Amino acid sequence: MSTITVTNIKATGETASRAVSGVAGAWVNFNGTGTIAARDSLNVASLTDSSTGNYVVNFSNNFGDGNFSAVAIQGNNDASNAGVNATIAVGHTASSASGIETSNLSSSNIDYEQISAVYHGDLA
Repeated sequence: MSTITVTNIKATGETASRAVSGVAGAWVNFNGTGTIAARDSLNVASLTDSSTGNYVVNFSNNFGDGNFSAVAIQGNNDASNAGVNATIAVGHTASSASGIETSNLSSSNIDYEQISAVYHGDLA
């Protein structure tokens, strides 16, 4: 495999370029009920179901440190539990997000059918 080293990239058909550091370092869309499984992902080695509504995302390639940015969202296929919360727990490590916690409007942790998370930062 070849490596191309660049500072900025521009996709075909786009007029603006962007910094490579602004491109997601990892992302995942997964089923958080029953036996959890990734539907699709980038730079995700595995998922861990820690307990009801608690998951850990393990990266294939580490981030440079734990100071990356992370955003998560979740919901059910039938649009139930609208307005729910997905929280990326503090204490990131370079090799994993320390956790994603999903809860309903009553702040009770529950599993969801659709969970997505995106991670931005410099890879090691």
